[in-house]
Amino acid sequence: MDLCYIEPPLGLTRRLNEIRKRLRASASPSVSGPHAGVRPQRPRVKLDSMFELKRQIVDVPDFPRPGILFRDITPLLRNQFQPTIDALERLLDVDEWRCIDAIAGIESRGFILAAALAVRCGKGFVPIRKQGKLPPPVVDIAYALEYGSGVLEMQRGAGRLLLVDDVLATGGTMRAAAELCGLAGYEVGALAALIDLKLEGTPFVWRNQALRYVIDYE
Repeated sequence: MDLCYIEPPLGLTRRLNEIRKRLRASASPSVSGPHAGVRPQRPRVKLDSMFELKRQIVDVPDFPRPGILFRDITPLLRNQFQPTIDALERLLDVDEWRCIDAIAGIESRGFILAAALAVRCGKGFVPIRKQGKLPPPVVDIAYALEYGSGVLEMQRGAGRLLLVDDVLATGGTMRAAAELCGLAGYEVGALAALIDLKLEGTPFVWRNQALRYVIDYE
């Protein structure tokens, strides 16, 4: 049997074309302004609760010294890195992020989190390193650890920083790093850690700034 094609009326054809255009526009949203032509980002992965992150952390007893319970975030970074950075990003609201010029990471695991967060948020990255790791000139500060002592160094600069570390234990490293930022010419806008071990029994506060964290061990 022969099939014949009947052309729709002109008005109906125009209407169908308009519908097709609207469908294409809704499927591919346009971006105006300085970001015109940039492909919209895909939605970020969000976990239902911080429990999903915490369950990836492994307890390692007697490391790095006897009597120390080490919280190993390596499996978390391997399996849930993007949700981890998502959670850190949400510690600051939009207005607070506008006031941050760069993100300072404390050696060494703080580097991983701070650098990834800096890329995510379009900020600079400032390393805070152990003694002898940065080329001079540097500013340094001595500090006490829960199992020893050390010296932190950073190069001079300016701007408002978000200070990031992986774990807050007694708070000695975070406090020393915050003081060092001031000595080096920076202003500390916020303090953040992936994990707060709550070893001191009271919230960590430095110069009226409370620590922001994703996971705790109360």
